[in-house]
Amino acid sequence: MPLSYFIALSATLLCIGIYGVLARRNAILVLLSVEIMLNSVNINLIAFSRYITPDTIVGQIYTIFAMAAGAAEIGIGLAVVLLIYRGRETVNVDEVNMLKW
Repeated sequence: MPLSYFIALSATLLCIGIYGVLARRNAILVLLSVEIMLNSVNINLIAFSRYITPDTIVGQIYTIFAMAAGAAEIGIGLAVVLLIYRGRETVNVDEVNMLKW
C-alpha cells in the first residue's frame, strides 16, 4: 500500500479533529477531537517509520509515547471537566469563564 494513502488518511483525521475542536462547544467532544488528532499523528509516525526505516521500530516506540501522553492528557482533561461540571453544571466551553479577569 503506498505511503500516500496513509498520509491522506492522517490528513483527513487531522482535519476532522481540528473541525471538532473549533466547532464543538461540549468539552468532552473537544477532548475526543484532540484524541483524533493525536491518532492522525500516530498513523504518520508508523507509516513513515515503516517506509523509511523498515528494519527498526523507532516509529512504533514514538507512537507508544504519544499514546501514553494522550492517555494522560485525557485523564487530566476529564478530571478538569468533571470538576467544572460539579461547580457549574455545564460542560459548554463558552460558559466556562473562570480564568478570565
